[in-house]
Amino acid sequence: METAAKSTISDRITEALSDQIIRGELAPDEKLRQDHIARAFETSHVPVREAFLRLQARGLAVSLPRRGMRVAPFDPADIREIREMRLALEPVALRHSVPRLTPAQVQEAEAARVACDEAADIVTWEEGNRRFHRAILAACGMPRMLAQIDDLQRLGARHLLATYRSHWEERSDRDHRAIMVAISQKNAESAVAILQRHLKRLG
Repeated sequence: METAAKSTISDRITEALSDQIIRGELAPDEKLRQDHIARAFETSHVPVREAFLRLQARGLAVSLPRRGMRVAPFDPADIREIREMRLALEPVALRHSVPRLTPAQVQEAEAARVACDEAADIVTWEEGNRRFHRAILAACGMPRMLAQIDDLQRLGARHLLATYRSHWEERSDRDHRAIMVAISQKNAESAVAILQRHLKRLG
């Protein structure tokens, strides 16, 4: 029971710090202080250390000799790598997902698409965008691939928010709408082709 409770606390810390890093509330190279974080979450150092390891695995934090755990720096080369990896993985996941999506999952994807289109700021739009991409892939049946895609999308979100925050404009995503049409027709190949075109625009 205690292990499960610690795991839950570790999950909460991981997600909270991930969100702060993605949104730029924690700056690149900023030190992640175990003591402060443990006090903020009213917990011991153990779940904090577990959260740090997860952040490292996600590419959001780095452990440096004599400098401790820090927010991962930005590297412009990361953007191309993230795009190429998403191009390799997401079409495969979508091809498997489309035939298996339940009505509830399709409804979730459509709700995420609408949330994107109605977003009044880039943070809300980005959260809706990740929610949409996660929803359309949800039925692929490959949890390890989905976990890798989630990590890539978090990294991409961090770069997007840092780059476009100051000149973002409200938008309607035609690709998202077209993907939903293809999904409604159970046309996996059409959905995949649209997704590939969509992802290529990232770089």
